Amino acid sequence: MTGQTGESASGASSSGQSADGTPAAASTGGQWPLWEVFVRSRRGLSHSHAGSLHAPDAEMALRNARDLYTRRAEGVSIWVVPSSAVTASSPDEKDPFFEPAGDKPYRHPTFYEIPEGVKHL
Repeated sequence: MTGQTGESASGASSSGQSADGTPAAASTGGQWPLWEVFVRSRRGLSHSHAGSLHAPDAEMALRNARDLYTRRAEGVSIWVVPSSAVTASSPDEKDPFFEPAGDKPYRHPTFYEIPEGVKHL
């Protein structure tokens, strides 16, 4: 939470109200914002996308994500990101988007020989 007014970074208070005092759900057309949840199952591993949930602010999204996606103590870290902040490539544009990497063979080590003693490469 930021400041002493009980507001989160998204401008919604912990009581579920937006900065102008209206309920957060009303300011988004009757539904809370969608949050993407990423969970790291144990130290040393990467966060992976666990799912999505609706919540009025980041703090509530984090609490709900903890309750929903780590019920059996599977996680050591959780990230919640507003879905509106995620920018993704389109699967329909796969060929033109990834085309520049095709002319860089040094990025694909297919011509290297892997020694027999190396197991996890």
